[in-house]
Amino acid sequence: MSEMLRIGIISISDRAARGSYADEGVPALTEWFESALATTFEVEPRLIPDEQTLIEATLIDLCDGRRCHLIVTTGGTGPTRRDVTPEATLAVATRILPGFGEQMRQISLHYVPTAILSRQVGALREIDGHAALIINLPGQPKSIRETLEGVKAQGTVIVPGIFAAVPYCLDLIGGPYIETRENVVKAFRPKSAQRPPSSQT
Repeated sequence: MSEMLRIGIISISDRAARGSYADEGVPALTEWFESALATTFEVEPRLIPDEQTLIEATLIDLCDGRRCHLIVTTGGTGPTRRDVTPEATLAVATRILPGFGEQMRQISLHYVPTAILSRQVGALREIDGHAALIINLPGQPKSIRETLEGVKAQGTVIVPGIFAAVPYCLDLIGGPYIETRENVVKAFRPKSAQRPPSSQT
């Protein structure tokens, strides 16, 4: 029996962490994964303030301790002094995947010119035979969905979302084989890496 997909979700916000307003990041991402994945998964949610040492410790715990295969963060990727999510991600990473950040900014530039201010990164953390893909996502639920699904026009994807590449990336780093619901996002794999669809719905 294949290993269960474990997803770490970290919402990073000073105000939400101290209860000034309700966190939107964890609910938005959990809902998106429930709509997009045809594979069974479990979520490890975290809500923390913009503190680099705490972000680093949370990333390490989710990868090394909780053995998450995919860790997504939301918030803390802008140019202000409190935005330290990319620095924390790079501090714990063993390898960088620049294409994720490049594609996220390309997608967002179709909607807002300030996308060039985003410093989101994608990276791997590999330790003791386990690897996790870490991706920094935007802070707003609408932007999260656009980044994951891509730019669509009349139902046709004209700029691929980053999640299309995530299942194959997890294959390559030894994670579980995951399937998506194609009406939300279609996973891309080379033909040699594809398996017959499972009975999951």
